[in-house]
Amino acid sequence: MREVARLVGLDSMNLWIDTARDSLVEAIGGVDLVFMNDTELRMLTGEGNLMRATREVMGMGPRAVVAKQGEHGAALFTAEGYFALPAYPLETVPDPTGAGDSFAGGFLGYLASQGEGAGEDDSLLRRAMAYGSTLASFNVEEFGTERVQRLTREEIEERFEGFRRMTAFEALPTT
Repeated sequence: MREVARLVGLDSMNLWIDTARDSLVEAIGGVDLVFMNDTELRMLTGEGNLMRATREVMGMGPRAVVAKQGEHGAALFTAEGYFALPAYPLETVPDPTGAGDSFAGGFLGYLASQGEGAGEDDSLLRRAMAYGSTLASFNVEEFGTERVQRLTREEIEERFEGFRRMTAFEALPTT
């Protein structure tokens, strides 16, 4: 699969850990990027510490692991380091169903738009995290895909920019 694909991602769940663990581990060995929630990463590895669990999964083959953490955001783990973002803050969440899938879709869609080698650049992976969170925030605003069906590129970019501003800060001199 890697011979024809620029980037291969896998988003798994507890069912496959419980029923087809060996096949899942084999599949993880053939991808560049793994998405799982933090509980699933711990379940797969038997490791209680998230940092160690993600390192163990990276040892299976992928270059990067994204730990989805629901309303708390997501964390990106690569050989170069660690990066985390909160979920985009919303006052009401009528239907969280599909938020993780929307996150992964926004993440991978952004990388696909960046061309060859995008999955190898940590700065692009970090920006993909923000696009994933932005898309997930729209998904949870209404039931099912109702909100996403009306979504415009302008709305995505506006929310992304707001998210970027609320998660950025300047270093201050220590003296």
